[in-house]
Amino acid sequence: MGVDRLDPGSPPWEGGGWPGHGTLKGMTTIAVLGAGKIGEALLSGLVQAGHDPEELLFTERSAERASELVKRYGVVEADVAGAATRADVLVVAVKPQDIEPLLDELAPVVDRRTLVVSLCAGLPTSLFERRLAEGTPVVRVMPNTPMVVGAAMSAISAGRHATDEHLALVERLLSSVGRVARVPEAQQDAVTALSGSGPAYFFYLVEAMIDAGILLGIPRALATELIIQSAVGAATMLAESGEHPVTLREAVTSPAGTTIMAIRELERHGVRAAMLAAIEAARDRSEELGRAHQDD
Repeated sequence: MGVDRLDPGSPPWEGGGWPGHGTLKGMTTIAVLGAGKIGEALLSGLVQAGHDPEELLFTERSAERASELVKRYGVVEADVAGAATRADVLVVAVKPQDIEPLLDELAPVVDRRTLVVSLCAGLPTSLFERRLAEGTPVVRVMPNTPMVVGAAMSAISAGRHATDEHLALVERLLSSVGRVARVPEAQQDAVTALSGSGPAYFFYLVEAMIDAGILLGIPRALATELIIQSAVGAATMLAESGEHPVTLREAVTSPAGTTIMAIRELERHGVRAAMLAAIEAARDRSEELGRAHQDD
């Protein structure tokens, strides 16, 4: 179940939190390590939610991009060690293949009072717990790219040392860019396959439908408009009606009509089975990414 968006007038982390940490607004310093699309989207959402930009740090390899982010949001550029030393909440948003050298930099400077939030696909909380100071609280997050438009679906899981208070804080942070659900960490690889990679499946289907429109003689621009609005409308119906997708599909499927002919072809070509297999493959790859960083 999702949580409400962050209310700029109501700081979500009141009462001091865990030792050494204050309220989210004004006193909690958040550092985002890796200001790619997801990292930037989080920074943008926090600024729009009312967080003090001067308490938002980020790291970025490209000097030109770093300068753009500072100008755009008023946030503070830092190096890894500086960001980790200052941060109450450390958000790791690098690619999984870049995690080992980053952890080498973080290990000497991360205090176990710092909350580490991992947005790295496939990487278990145990990796961070093993490499950082004993007792460091870690929360694993699987977001997705609609975060850039404030419509992410993020799943969060607690590591061994993370408490309900830590999870509540992460929910508040991420609610500024979408919806949040708590899941057991054992389900994170499946979540990665479903919602983490999920937008790509929809983009793939939309691309195919636009191509079909062109094949049928409809201009690309019009086919694009028709399909995108159909997708938005269908998603809205699913979200607001509470109906099962089968019910909504059957409402469009008249006896001997056009839709049932299309559905027959989709079934004949094994589209449903292909989707199941594709999501299983994504789950397996997420598990492989985690195993690659296990101790020998």
